[in-house]
Amino acid sequence: MISCKAPCKVNVSLRVLGKRPDGFHEVDTVMVPLDLCDVLEFSPAACLEMSCDAPGVPLDESNLVMKAGRLMERELGRSMPWHVRLVKKVPHGAGLGGGSSDAAAVLRGLRKLYAPELPVEALERMGMELGSDVPYCVRGGTVLVQGKGEQLLSLRALPECWFVVCKPQVSFSTAEMYRRLDEA
Repeated sequence: MISCKAPCKVNVSLRVLGKRPDGFHEVDTVMVPLDLCDVLEFSPAACLEMSCDAPGVPLDESNLVMKAGRLMERELGRSMPWHVRLVKKVPHGAGLGGGSSDAAAVLRGLRKLYAPELPVEALERMGMELGSDVPYCVRGGTVLVQGKGEQLLSLRALPECWFVVCKPQVSFSTAEMYRRLDEA
């Protein structure tokens, strides 16, 4: 069994520069990781499958964990017979990139198991197929993220500091937040 941490992220700055012709939004943001992490535990199985300790998390092909596993199967041309257990600590719908970070952890974990020679840039490219935050979550660190999330420039780490994360009971998807921004 192996395990991978999936740290959440915060946007310490975010400028939404407008909607692109492809339907995504052009952003200019600086992202940093937090110590708050989900954990993904990989153990051998008959086929790719997942479980989660948090109720209500979908365990089917709609989950980014499963999508990332299927993407690696396609890219490497082989099955990934692993059970991925998601230990959820990052709150859902809080804008912290928990799902994106989980997907990135699956890509990193399966790379470690099957293709350690695969460059991180290839994982970042693959991550873009899963979501705009996934390439950042593959790379981690303090990063200037531009475009729809595909342009990454690593920066010096922020000085040590604290963030207070408050998550109300209400949740909104990223798509819903961008829709509301467009309406405004």
